[in-house]
Amino acid sequence: MRKVLVINAGSSSVKFAVFTDGVEVISGIAAEIGGDSRLKIGGVTTPMPLPDHTAAVAACLGLLAKTGHGVADFIAAGHRVVHGGTEFVAPCRITDPVIARIEVCVPLAPLHNPGNLAAIRALATLAPDLPQFASFDTAFHAGQPEVAARYAVSAEVVALGIRRYGFHGISYASLVQAVAAKGAPPRRLLALHLGNGASLCAILDGKSVATTMGYSPLEGLTMGTRTGGIDGNAVLRLAEVFGIAQAGHILNKQSGLLALGGASDMRELSQAHTPEAAFARDHFAYWAVRHAGSMIAAMGGIDALAFTGGIGENDVEIRRKIMAGLEFTGLIVNDAANTDRADKLHDPKSIVAAWIIPAAEEAQIAAEAMAVLQAEGKHDATKI
Repeated sequence: MRKVLVINAGSSSVKFAVFTDGVEVISGIAAEIGGDSRLKIGGVTTPMPLPDHTAAVAACLGLLAKTGHGVADFIAAGHRVVHGGTEFVAPCRITDPVIARIEVCVPLAPLHNPGNLAAIRALATLAPDLPQFASFDTAFHAGQPEVAARYAVSAEVVALGIRRYGFHGISYASLVQAVAAKGAPPRRLLALHLGNGASLCAILDGKSVATTMGYSPLEGLTMGTRTGGIDGNAVLRLAEVFGIAQAGHILNKQSGLLALGGASDMRELSQAHTPEAAFARDHFAYWAVRHAGSMIAAMGGIDALAFTGGIGENDVEIRRKIMAGLEFTGLIVNDAANTDRADKLHDPKSIVAAWIIPAAEEAQIAAEAMAVLQAEGKHDATKI
């Protein structure tokens, strides 16, 4: 058996999962680190003090050991790292120089990379002999043409790292493999990762050619608490009135569905039955369709689309609204299949296929860690 530990750390949480020969066998989360902290695994939640990421990772490892998954059983640990800048375009083994270069990317993702690094360092301290690997959310988009990735700014501004990077790349990489497993992969695939954070990706011949998120995860679609697209001068006005820090908080934490409908959770909005909640849901769907048109143009058409993420997989009405807005492409929806949350959503007569693809980011991270580990083994064997 080959066991891989996967860690997806945020600023105040550590999600973890164990994969045995590619199959998830257990998962959990250390939540509210530094606050009302608790550890959840296998449906059981236990309040406990977790002052920092080291304590959180230690608690996760301790509980996993009690369930028969000790550190010595793992052959690798895979981490999600949100931002790899322009340097990290593929999964890699984590070394001291790699950590230093991920640290350089912190200004590009100040809300995410510090938590990723904290978990990496914590695990290195607690299990120094366990090989660690990083999968980067930006890597899937690294091959986009420069005309898609560059903002219309000077070289001096570009030198500050200001460009479109795109995110949710681990999810999209997994989705591409899942769609390909259904048969001949579509040449022009519109991928919709819809959750509290949401984005679209134009995938041509298996490669990202355009995506809605840009320099940060703020750009693009309406999201749970993020504005999505907003005029740069409006951002400057907010900074002028409220200050930079508060403007950032407004744009990232107080906007989106929360600002429009009073809740950031689509399930709450669907049950609220208020005009504001209905408008928020309409806003989300409208802008998903608007941006989908842009993605389709970037591919020169569309052969298939795939929904993933919490909203994409579970919200029947949002899917219906979005697909109705894309009927101009030749998509014919099987309404019964959509209502039943079937894998295949399109009518047999449709010239565009539509699917639901369950998100599998942790499985993708585990697979990428194993692939790098195996590649290293083959490389070392050539030296013998």
